[in-house]
Amino acid sequence: MSKLYKTVLSGLVFATAISCTKYDPATFSVEAPATIQAQEDINGYKALKSYINRVSNPGFKLGVALSLSQYVNKGVMYRLANSNFDEIVLGYEMKHGAVVQADGSLALDKVTNLLQTAKAAGTAVYGHTLCWHANQNAAYLNGLLAPLIFTSPAYPNDLNKTGLTNSSFSNWTKSNNGGAITVEDGAGINGAKAIKLVAGSTASTPEALQLITPAISPVAGHKYEIVCYVKSDQAGEGRIAFEGLKNNTPFNSFTTGISWKEVRVQVSDFTGSSFNIHFDLGYKPGVTYYLDVNSMYVYDTQGTPVISNLISNGDFESGAAWGGWGTGSTRGITADGMGVGGKGKAFYVTNTAKSTNYWDIQTSYAFDKPLDNNTTYNLSFWVKGTAAGIIRPELQSANYSANGFGQVQVTTDWKQVTLSTTTTSADRIRLIVSYGEFAGTVYIDNVVLSPANAVGSVTTTVQKTAAEKQIIISNALESWIGGMVTTCKNDVHAWDVVNEPMDDGAPSQLKTGVGKTQAADEFYWQDYLGKDYAVQAIQLARKYGNPNDKLFINDYNQEYSLDKCRGLIAYIQYVESKGQKVDGIGTQMHISITADKDKIAQMFKLLAATGKLIKISELDIGVGVKTNVATADQYKTQADMYQYVVQKYFELIPAAQRYGITFWSPLDSPASSSWRAGEPIGIWTEAYVRKLAYAASCQALESGTK
Repeated sequence: MSKLYKTVLSGLVFATAISCTKYDPATFSVEAPATIQAQEDINGYKALKSYINRVSNPGFKLGVALSLSQYVNKGVMYRLANSNFDEIVLGYEMKHGAVVQADGSLALDKVTNLLQTAKAAGTAVYGHTLCWHANQNAAYLNGLLAPLIFTSPAYPNDLNKTGLTNSSFSNWTKSNNGGAITVEDGAGINGAKAIKLVAGSTASTPEALQLITPAISPVAGHKYEIVCYVKSDQAGEGRIAFEGLKNNTPFNSFTTGISWKEVRVQVSDFTGSSFNIHFDLGYKPGVTYYLDVNSMYVYDTQGTPVISNLISNGDFESGAAWGGWGTGSTRGITADGMGVGGKGKAFYVTNTAKSTNYWDIQTSYAFDKPLDNNTTYNLSFWVKGTAAGIIRPELQSANYSANGFGQVQVTTDWKQVTLSTTTTSADRIRLIVSYGEFAGTVYIDNVVLSPANAVGSVTTTVQKTAAEKQIIISNALESWIGGMVTTCKNDVHAWDVVNEPMDDGAPSQLKTGVGKTQAADEFYWQDYLGKDYAVQAIQLARKYGNPNDKLFINDYNQEYSLDKCRGLIAYIQYVESKGQKVDGIGTQMHISITADKDKIAQMFKLLAATGKLIKISELDIGVGVKTNVATADQYKTQADMYQYVVQKYFELIPAAQRYGITFWSPLDSPASSSWRAGEPIGIWTEAYVRKLAYAASCQALESGTK
């Protein structure tokens, strides 16, 4: 239809009713001011979606983005969405960062509630988004890739490993050899020896692959701990069982995978003077297991340590914090799981700002007795901070004279620091750490101070290989996509599977996080899965979804950089060359009134030439200034740009390829918003008043869908 004009006489009607007195007010009319008349004309338009010709555009969907709470709370935005749009998309709450929990589980109750609410209203839900680099639970994903860090017990090893170190298996028993049991050089942690155990092709019980240790003689009444590190070439399962206990098989099995995994068991119910350990790995056929030789340990937890760490509770697991002082600083013990490697507890110090002197903020640990003079002491600990900075540890006397270990450069990643200093006096009574040069929070864990000539526990770091990381992240992607798509399968039939893959600076290449300072919620799947990351994501969406689901790859700035548009099209062609069909391409179009109209048209032509479904996925248009200073002319130009974009979409995208248009910010953005804050980018004001852009969009939808 052409633009609606209503003939309206607006006036002021005054009516006063006093007590029981009947009063007939005078009625009169005046011509409405132009601004009021114009707004009334806009208000005369029908609901936005009513202007779409469904006969010529049967599959076209008009969409709107909103938050989950805006919709499920059934307020104004819920009513606006249902009356004006066919489809809703969530800006955040269906993304990895909102759903994946710290342990990797998926919290999907809110998503399920949304789907039920939308279904009851007859509104479709578009899935956004499955594989992106932003809005991720990056802490969980990076935790999966973190190195394995372990410290050998500071006690004598009661396990005789001679038969392993010389590969003879002397005093060890291959009770059931399975496929084979051998010692392999270079197969252990950091290239050391490992026991290689291959399950037979028919293995199905634990004892089908079994290795038994030499006899171990315990001290009656003491508790012993068994520690080992195991991995396998594929998903496996094993257990530790015993001879010589009241209950020889009291423990649940453990799972194994391609990364080294720690297994710890404690026992004390001995029936005689010795006991043996059984490594039972015959649960699954064809699995190859590796047990690291160097780290295999059996020790008396109540025995005499090989070395006494001069720092008691250096791992802070007892919750005892060090003393300290400094204005504006706090210190204490973290929650469990915040220690090095994401395990246990750590000690922390928070300093709000750098001080004049490095010693203004300090923590102190008092020794049981003064240290020896002219003796070299080794200090080892793990440290990280919320920012980069410097701390200074030293051995100090009561009169503040000290032997320093030097400056320690703190980074935002855990790192192990090993330092030495030699005492020059017999009065060093405490370990002091100074934080005055650091602004933020410092975390410290696994502190060991000992004489340099002492022998004791050793901390080992095991980095994951690139191949391990690829498999770990591949499994994480499947867990995420599989869980989300399966939950939404009955209600969501279109997805942004891959979001924003192309690099801005090199638009024919994929984005990467390498060399960047990444935000806390950034994680680049492609850095671990390679160029085929979208191939895998599409394959998983197909695997867990419906056969006819429409799967999109979506990106921004395609109208700004036609090379980026071409790069995206080329990448989609690559994905399809690997056997995975991409149904559609999304172009976001977060633009302004100064956007190049010719490039917009060229972009639509490039996209149309692919033959794929094309969606304007995140349309909003700024005017170049904030709402509080926007002018009538700028709003008119904004309306023209909305009209141009919608009309060009219908003009240049064939009807069979028109998936739809989604208005990303239907309202002007509040000043407090994280998205284009304070900009008048919508077709409604923040107060839900229709703008000129609303009328222009109605006209464009009507004319474009004829």
